[in-house]
Amino acid sequence: MIVQIRGKLLDLDQSYAVVEVDSIAYEVMLPGYCVSSLSGSIGKEVTLCTMEYYEGTPGGGNLIPRLVGFNTRGERDFFAIYTGVKGMGIRKGLKSLAMPIETIAAAIENEDEKFLKSLPGVGPRLAQHIIAELSGKLVTFAMQGYSGGGEGKGIKADFTDYQIEALEILIAWGEKRNEAIELVQKTVQNHPDIKSSEELVPLIYKLKQGGEV
Repeated sequence: MIVQIRGKLLDLDQSYAVVEVDSIAYEVMLPGYCVSSLSGSIGKEVTLCTMEYYEGTPGGGNLIPRLVGFNTRGERDFFAIYTGVKGMGIRKGLKSLAMPIETIAAAIENEDEKFLKSLPGVGPRLAQHIIAELSGKLVTFAMQGYSGGGEGKGIKADFTDYQIEALEILIAWGEKRNEAIELVQKTVQNHPDIKSSEELVPLIYKLKQGGEV
C-alpha cells in the first residue's frame, strides 16, 4: 500500500492533484479543504499522506486503483473512520470535506446536525447517521492542530495525555465537548498536582455537582 507520496505538484484541480515523482506523474484524489491548502504550491515539492482503494465492481473485472491524499496522517486516520459511516463512501466523503477536519470533527462531537447538513452531499439522514455512529469517537481529531502524532497547537498542545484521556471519558459519558474542556481546564488549574485521569475525572464531577475542588 502506498501511504505517502512526495514530489513536485504539477497540477491541481477541484478534486485532485497531479504529483510528479521520479518522472512518473500520479493522480491523487483530494478533499476540498486539502485542495485549498495546496493552492499556492504548483511547481513546488509537496508531501501527501495517502491511502489506496479500488473503484468499481469486483465481479465486473473493471476495478480501477485510486490514490487519496491528505496533508497529515491524522487527517487520513479521520477519513478512514468517517467513511465507515453507513451511506458515506469514499467519493461522497471526499466531496463533503469542504472544511478542515478539526472543524467537522468538533461539529460531530457537539452533535451539530445543522452544520453537518451544510456540507456538500450530506443530507439530514446522513447527518443523523454520522452523529449516531461517530459522536464520542472523534475527540482527539476535534482538537485544533491534531496532526496524528506531530506537534500540534491549541487544545492538543495545552492538554497532557491524561487530560485528553479524561476529556474523552467525559464526552463518552455524555458531556458536550466545549463544556467538558472547560471542566477539565478549571479542575486542572485548581489541582496542578494531578497526574492521571483516574484522579482527575472524580474531581471534575465533584466540581460539576457544585462541590469544592
